[in-house]
Amino acid sequence: MNDASVDIVVTDIPARLDRLKWGRFHNLIVMALGITWILDGLEVTLVGSLAAVIARPEGLSLTEAQIGLAGSAYVAGAVVGALIFGYLTDRFGRKALFTVTVAVYLAGTIASGFSWDAMSFMLLRFVTGAGIGGEYAAINSAIQEFIPARFRGATDLIINGSFWIGGALGAVASIVVLDPAIFAAAIGWRVAFVLGGAIGLVIIYLRRFVPESPRWLMTHGHLEEAGRIVSEIEARAERLDASDNGNDLPTIRLRPRRWTGIAEIFRALFSTYRQRTLVGLTLMTSQAFCYNAIFFTYALILTKFYGILPKDVGWYIFPFAAGNFFGPLLLGRLFDTLGRRVMIAGTYGIAGALLVATGILFNLGLLTAELQTIAWVVMFFFASAAASSAYLTVGETFPLEMRAMSIAIFYALGTAIGGGIGPLLFGYLIQSGARSSIMVGYLIGGVLMLITSFVQARWGTSAERLPLESVAMPLSHVP
Repeated sequence: MNDASVDIVVTDIPARLDRLKWGRFHNLIVMALGITWILDGLEVTLVGSLAAVIARPEGLSLTEAQIGLAGSAYVAGAVVGALIFGYLTDRFGRKALFTVTVAVYLAGTIASGFSWDAMSFMLLRFVTGAGIGGEYAAINSAIQEFIPARFRGATDLIINGSFWIGGALGAVASIVVLDPAIFAAAIGWRVAFVLGGAIGLVIIYLRRFVPESPRWLMTHGHLEEAGRIVSEIEARAERLDASDNGNDLPTIRLRPRRWTGIAEIFRALFSTYRQRTLVGLTLMTSQAFCYNAIFFTYALILTKFYGILPKDVGWYIFPFAAGNFFGPLLLGRLFDTLGRRVMIAGTYGIAGALLVATGILFNLGLLTAELQTIAWVVMFFFASAAASSAYLTVGETFPLEMRAMSIAIFYALGTAIGGGIGPLLFGYLIQSGARSSIMVGYLIGGVLMLITSFVQARWGTSAERLPLESVAMPLSHVP
């Protein structure tokens, strides 16, 4: 390995990371970085479960449309946060930024419990969203750069899917905080926000033990530090083969750089990799519309159309969250074996068809609250794996120097288009009180997922079990 002061360096760092067996270090990465999704799921599920209470006089007296607007404010914050923190993550490193982003996220969550009117609630939801948007870019880029290629798909899906462990916990927590025998109606929802954020302080402690990404370090000229970190990881994680002595590993030639300009990033997105850009944007937009539209307004559907009491909403969200978690958990390994193109197209297609069917049944009045929940459990079993694969795709199919920024751009565009419109649209549709209007929203989401399935099947990238540098050569690569 050449010294970082040399203009062109030759390094085997990517190959050394990819040859490792799964070990304790990888478990640390999953726990320290993946726990964010658990807490995000807890917090977002609480908002969904508490929506009906927040809308009442003992809450903040919000209309259905304002509840939808608060969801859109959270999404808007995530868009802004993803873009700002995504750029900074690629420029200053993964470790520095995933500490900042979690601090912003936790502060916004705790402060949401002290909202005093609709405007303050929306503002604090914006701040919370900014933190989580930055987390998506910083965390997903770090995870992909640490995990060996043959485990990358399943690991990325399971970590993103762990959001729904938090969702299940949030559902249970909502039952407790909305129980009038434990907390007064005007206090319980505030306690939920404060406790959810305070618990998240454990994240900052765990992340002290996660090093900077060696892949990021090598492209920024810090070869000595990158080598030291990889050596430490090798000492803690078994090699792929006991007979492997480290000789004859594939190397890569790089010209280290301090930063990558916006113009070069956009040239890569819209010229070099424009087909991948089309696929990534389609994946992110359709899943964002479905998730944000349906989940942010699910509690309102249950209370308005099925007469479910707000304190009982958690019982219906718990199985919904479980289906969302088990989808990536049970299907994740297939993304590394059957392959990305087959599995991503398949999960989007099945989810889209099920969403269309559920919308029609809802309009015909053939569903009870229990049957509606079962329909969502089955549909989101596939949709959750599909949504997680969208983050996997936009991270692994673009060069290392712009990995966090590419995740941020696609998250921002997809979420702004699909996620920003979805909650607001469904809020107004629910406020209309017409089942046929809500069915239209479900049909839009289902058709988007079906179109995405076709786009992925036709133009998707087969990146399974390949080193990141083989899927997309670094911008700093020298032939």
